[in-house]
Parts: sequence; structure tokens; C-alpha cells
Amino acid sequence: MTESPATLPVPSSSATAGPASSGAGVSRFKGAGNYLALIPFHAYVGLFLVIPTIYVTVGAFSDTNGNFTLDNIRAIFTTPQFIDSMIKSLQLSVMTAIIGAVFGGLLAWAVVRGDPNGLFRQLVIAASGVLAQFGGVMLAFAFLATFGFNGLVTMFVKTNLGFHDLDMSWLYSMTGLIVVYTYFQIPLMVIVFLPSLDGLRQEWYDASASLGGGAWAYWRNVGGPILAPSFLGALLLLFTNSFSAYATAQALISQGCVLITQQIACQMQSEIVIGQENVGKALGLGLVVIIAVAMVFYVMLQRRAAKWLR
Repeated sequence: MTESPATLPVPSSSATAGPASSGAGVSRFKGAGNYLALIPFHAYVGLFLVIPTIYVTVGAFSDTNGNFTLDNIRAIFTTPQFIDSMIKSLQLSVMTAIIGAVFGGLLAWAVVRGDPNGLFRQLVIAASGVLAQFGGVMLAFAFLATFGFNGLVTMFVKTNLGFHDLDMSWLYSMTGLIVVYTYFQIPLMVIVFLPSLDGLRQEWYDASASLGGGAWAYWRNVGGPILAPSFLGALLLLFTNSFSAYATAQALISQGCVLITQQIACQMQSEIVIGQENVGKALGLGLVVIIAVAMVFYVMLQRRAAKWLR
């Protein structure tokens, strides 16, 4: 006797899904695994960037009792020492960015003109990668041990060349900061600008020459406009790199608060006037805003430059 249709077994949903459901589950697991791999990065960014930025922003607009106030922001634009530090930081950043961009660009051009697989290119790239990160206390100590009052070069010149009245106080001034900062700005420019120079194609020069254009016409109408966004973007990157530096200046000029980064440290560590406990956070917020604006323009320039490097 056969079973009636009403008594036929009905397949369960899990049985009908079968391989398709397991494949979808594996796919979803793989997709989730890709996001899980980013958890350490997001945790690092949140812990050392997002949370401090929120803390500084809230504190910049709060008084000692936690109430909203604009006095901290107003103090930045009315206190002479803050204005002077900001001006000096801007001057230092602009000068070192320009010097680093010019000499670093020329060095990168010399590397491009050489053998692509030559020893000179490999040495310059390797040295630039190391020296661009050689900053802070180590860099300050290196210059002090070399050009300080009792430095190696200073003592050699005084002892063997007869310059007993040699004045090396320039190292502890803005001039010294410019020289020291340039030491890591030039290698950084080489690393950032070299890919753009490598992106220039010989066909573009040949096309310009076939139309009767010389070297000046090529750089004015082809090479210059193509490299301009990359060069300006690198210039902004050097500016932010110098503007946000702290350890090198603090180790070299420990007396007083010359730069805006030193002013922030002084406001956080030294004795503070009553009612101005959060002024340091307002200074930090101003630093964040300036760097953020520069980085926005840097990203825009890099996107424009990337069109020619594809």
C-alpha cells in the first residue's frame, strides 16, 4: 500500500539549504575575518588618536568646573607668548619645508637620472629611509656631540685651526633648529617625491621634442604641471612634519618654550595660572586644526597627482 500525499515526509529547511547555506556561512565567516584583522589597527587609532582628540576638544571649551567657555580659545589669540610661539613655529616649518623640498627634490632628480639599478640609487634610498626617521633626542644629541660647545668638530677647530673664540651658540637658537630640522626634512622629501619623478615617461619628452619643443618647453608645459601637485603635496607634508615636531626642539632648546609644541608641554607640566588649566588643551586643538587642514590639501593634491602616475 502506497503512502498518500498527505503522509509524505516533508524535507526540513536545513536539508534543503544544504551546500548553499554552508557555502554562504563560510563566505560570511571569511568576510568577518577580514574585518577582525583590522581590530588592532582601529584599537590603536582609537586609543592614541581619536580618544585624545576628543579629550583635547572637550577640554578646550571647558573651564575648571566643566562648564562651556570660550576663554581658553580667546587666550590663544590674546596672550603674547602664545602668539610669538605660533609665529616662530610657522616660520620654522615654512623655512625647513622649503629648504627640504628644494634640496630633497634636486637629490631625488639626481637619483632618477642615474642608473635605476645602480649602487648610488640604492644607497640614497636606504639612507633616506633611515635618516627621515632619525629625529627626536637622538638627532639633538648627535648635533650637540658634533657641533656643541664641547663637540667633536668644535674642539677640533679650536685646537688645530686656531679658532679659539669660535661661537657655537647658533646651534641653540632658531638657526640651529632650522639646520637640525633640515637634516630629516631632505631625506623625507626624497622618499615622498621620488615616485613622482619615476612616473615621468620618456614618451612625453619625445612627443614634446617632436613638436619642436626644447627642454624648457617640456618642463613648462608638460613636466612642470605634472609634478606640481606632487611637489606641493610633499611641501605640505614637510610643513606638518616640522610643525608637529617636539622632542628635537625640546632636547636642543630646553630653556623656555620657544615653539607652540613646547608651549603645550609647558602648559601641561609647569605651574599654571588659576583659571587657565585648559589653555594647553586649546593650544593642542589649534595644532590639530592646522595640521588637519594641511593634510586635507595634501590628500587633494595627491589625488590629482595620482592621475598621471597610473
